[in-house]
Amino acid sequence: MLKKLALEYHAQGRPGKIEVIPTKPTATQQDLSLAYTPGVAEPCLRIHDNPEDVYKYTAKGNLVAVISNGTAVLGLGDIGTEAGKPVMEGKGVLFKIFADIDVFDIEINEKDPKKIIEIVKAIAPTFGGINLEDIKAPECFEIEDRLKECLDIPLMHDDQHGTAIITSGAMLNALEITGKKIEEIRIVVNGAGAAAISCTKLYIKLGVNPENIIMLDSKGVLHQNRTDLNPIKRQFATSKNISNLREAIAGADMFLGLSVAGQVDQDMIRSMAANPIVFALANPFPEITYEDATSARKDIIMATGRSDYPNQVNNVLGFPFIFRGALDVRATKINDEMKLAAAYALAELAKLPVPEEVNLAYHTNNLKFGKDYIIPKPCDPRLISTIPVAVAQAAMDSGIACMPIRDWGLYKEELSRRLGVGIPLIRQIKAKAKAQPQKVVFAEAENFKILKAAEIVQSEGIACPILLGNKDLIIQIISDNDLSLEGVEIIDPKSKKEESRLRKFAEIYFEKRQRKGVTLQSALDTMHHRNYFGPMLVETCKADAMISGLTRNYPDTIRPTLEIIGKHPGAHVVSGMYIINTKKGPFFFADTTVNHHPDTQTIVEITLQTYEAVKKFGILPRIALLSYSNFGSVKGEAPLKMRDAVAILHRDYPHIVVDGDIQANFALNEEMLKESFPFSKLIGGKANTLIFPFLSASNIAYKLMQEMAGMEAIGPILNGLNKSVHILQMGASVTEIVNMVTIAVIYAQSGNKQQTKLLNDCLLATDQE
Repeated sequence: MLKKLALEYHAQGRPGKIEVIPTKPTATQQDLSLAYTPGVAEPCLRIHDNPEDVYKYTAKGNLVAVISNGTAVLGLGDIGTEAGKPVMEGKGVLFKIFADIDVFDIEINEKDPKKIIEIVKAIAPTFGGINLEDIKAPECFEIEDRLKECLDIPLMHDDQHGTAIITSGAMLNALEITGKKIEEIRIVVNGAGAAAISCTKLYIKLGVNPENIIMLDSKGVLHQNRTDLNPIKRQFATSKNISNLREAIAGADMFLGLSVAGQVDQDMIRSMAANPIVFALANPFPEITYEDATSARKDIIMATGRSDYPNQVNNVLGFPFIFRGALDVRATKINDEMKLAAAYALAELAKLPVPEEVNLAYHTNNLKFGKDYIIPKPCDPRLISTIPVAVAQAAMDSGIACMPIRDWGLYKEELSRRLGVGIPLIRQIKAKAKAQPQKVVFAEAENFKILKAAEIVQSEGIACPILLGNKDLIIQIISDNDLSLEGVEIIDPKSKKEESRLRKFAEIYFEKRQRKGVTLQSALDTMHHRNYFGPMLVETCKADAMISGLTRNYPDTIRPTLEIIGKHPGAHVVSGMYIINTKKGPFFFADTTVNHHPDTQTIVEITLQTYEAVKKFGILPRIALLSYSNFGSVKGEAPLKMRDAVAILHRDYPHIVVDGDIQANFALNEEMLKESFPFSKLIGGKANTLIFPFLSASNIAYKLMQEMAGMEAIGPILNGLNKSVHILQMGASVTEIVNMVTIAVIYAQSGNKQQTKLLNDCLLATDQE
């Protein structure tokens, strides 16, 4: 299953995982003449006169090269440059999403260290930093050391130093928990490759006594009597009378495994000192399994490289943020002081209260500092504003920063703003969905895209699919396309097996609609249709949510839902919302799909529904009621009703940040707003929630954003329904379907009751009027 999904992921659409996107306008002939000849000559001449201006006029300052020769790729070994390229592209993706750093991946078909050094040296002027990756030991040591001597930009071999930094932070916290002193602990290191050597060197800089370290390679203990040790390994050779791992680990305080699976057994763990620290980091299978280690010793503190156990040592905790800090001060290198600063910052961050989205991502209520939480989680949003700051400060303190930071408060704000790229909304909501998967009806399961989306949400643990349609046809499509949907429930409303349930559903529907022209016989006929049968499964609690609409127009799909599920008891209307995911963060558009010409009170209700919906995603709504006017500057129906709606909202809900009528450009540009309308409640940040005066305006707006700007549109999300049912866009992609299933799960988790006391109060006030 994983193999198939991984291959599809890399091959679908544009092959690979990265692309180059222009950052300046290119629409006109003048744009092109500025981008290239003749305009490009001006920055060229400026840089010629002052080489430092290359950081002002080019992307160099935010561009890192991920360079490999493919000789030590992950756990795959020497597989070559082309086979290693997916890993290097993946590294580039991590740089971008976690720290907003651009990457060119460069695979060098060369094994001679001297030639690699010359190649990297020759191309270095292109980049603001260099990340060496997956180069085998001992060549990697020579390559890194020589390049650091001759280059004046940050450079790091992540295989060495990434693991060293993360485990150092973890070790510091493990020692604090156990009360052990770093200068007294005994450490056994199993493995003598690049990561093991670098870890050991950094532990010594932290205060570990070199005499208390025993290191082993595949041939045994690194002993002074051995004649096969290269100079790198020889510096860690011991004179102690120890010949194997079992002897070495007896009485040890800490074990660091960077070798292969199965090297350690339970008896070895039992032989360690009290409160042993075990970092078994062989991937994907550690030197001893988490279950075996923790059952052998209850007092153990254990870390692995796996995400499904506590204390995952993941290099993504380090390299994006270390390079971020180094680039931001234009450090001439990445030195030991910066590595140590990163380690200490990681250790301190783990001691702070954990954000809610991190708890949700790991299906727990309250992660807290202790033996099962000694290092932060990779999804912690505070990493971007913590590690780079520590690294930048260390670079400045050690005298290698060419552009010192003057305003640390402003710098931290700039780092936090990168979260629009670093932690996209969809990753957060998927984490929330996975915390409590729900049963979701796929009403159009006789379609490959629907089945593919079902496969994905099941494999990722987002939802438990229920497939509606002809069972034989669905099974055939699954088989023809080699989909993995074993055990998924398939319901055919037209089958004899469902006759009893269908009749029951028809009776319920007849009771709901008997005074609106529906007979019992017509109800029976109607229930054969999946868009009626599906909502009834949700209405009768046989499922938690439903999605439909891929192959039918919107009115035909939403009508059965309104008839069966209906509005929430506190709602007068149902409204539609789209999430527009941008590099600046998500924006929420409403009403995009339901109310054609909403009056003032409907605008108020749509605003309150959207306010509650946006809060579901952990975002504080800043709401603009849009029109073609700014605070009464133009007369007309739209400005008037938006102004009247704002007056009601200001009067009854003063805690909500909302204003209007206002034009979209002023709502989204705080500088313009502050200059022209300093009284606006939106001062203090741009609007992120946009309420439109008519459905036509909102529908056109989101589709323009989606098609012309290439932005991700998630929706339509229905607010105001009594239960979680959502309608797909006709022709939606698999990714869009998966996103909508995720939204449906989140709404089902909360019972889809977005009309809270806030909305009920509004409606009560309306009724009284």
